[in-house]
Amino acid sequence: MGIRATRAVMYAILAAVFYAVSSPLSKVLLEDVSPYLMASLLYLGAGFGMMAVRSASPSKRSDERPLTRGDTPYIIGMVVLDIAAPILLMYGLLNSPASSVSLLNNFEIVATTLIALLVFGERVSSRTWVAIILITASAIILSTAGAGDLSFSSGSLAVITACVCWGIENNCTRRLSDSGPLRVVVIKGVFSGLGSLVIAMFMGMGSPTVTEIAGALALGFVSYGMSLFFYISAQGSLGAAKVSAYYAMAPFIGAFLSLALLGEPLTEMFALALAVMAAGVAILTWESLRSDTQTVDGPEDDPTGRRSEHRIKSP
Repeated sequence: MGIRATRAVMYAILAAVFYAVSSPLSKVLLEDVSPYLMASLLYLGAGFGMMAVRSASPSKRSDERPLTRGDTPYIIGMVVLDIAAPILLMYGLLNSPASSVSLLNNFEIVATTLIALLVFGERVSSRTWVAIILITASAIILSTAGAGDLSFSSGSLAVITACVCWGIENNCTRRLSDSGPLRVVVIKGVFSGLGSLVIAMFMGMGSPTVTEIAGALALGFVSYGMSLFFYISAQGSLGAAKVSAYYAMAPFIGAFLSLALLGEPLTEMFALALAVMAAGVAILTWESLRSDTQTVDGPEDDPTGRRSEHRIKSP
């Protein structure tokens, strides 16, 4: 493996690890920060942080196409959904174990794929259907497990609803992919973050310290901003499917970090859900790699590597 390929693999792994830490660390910060303010700070950290990265990357800006009036509905939809989804996710984290939430985030794959099928008429292979069934089954196990897991509470419903919002948002983002991935992240982060901040001003901000606010902004920059930056950077050498395969580790890394750092219990039902979820993600990853090798034009056709088709949560 050459130096460039090795660097790309490191970028892909960093993308997964950086996003994985978001659930356990957000869970800690939610002790004093309201879900509304937490959602705002995560996105503002990503938006303003990536604005600085984009400003320092003139070569990336040169590949961006101008936004048009036709992009407006997708931009509005993207921003509104990115206001609702993280608030719902933070509420779910506040009321549920971070390990379960990390795994349940994979339901976004199901939502994204079904919306692409039903609304945009995209084809779904038989293997993908098998993966959807397994991931959905795992989500049901997590949502109906006994004490120590989500137990089909308001927390589980909030996380599932957040995944549906992100599933719709993913399809909006795809329509903007050629306008520049970094610019899309800046728009999402800044405007969605400000929208969540307005809601937080009315609904409550909790009692955060300056250190906790700075920590939430830094977490957003790393977990949502730099994660996507490394993801995009890795695609040039590895291609979309291979980077997605590495990124698929993120929810599982997040779950294990939550178990280790937060002392959450490893129940039999959680272990079962973990195994079923892993099988579903493995099938979907294999299908993505298989489809990528059969594509004549390769991953360069889409600047984002069609990440939104099978994305496992990004801002």
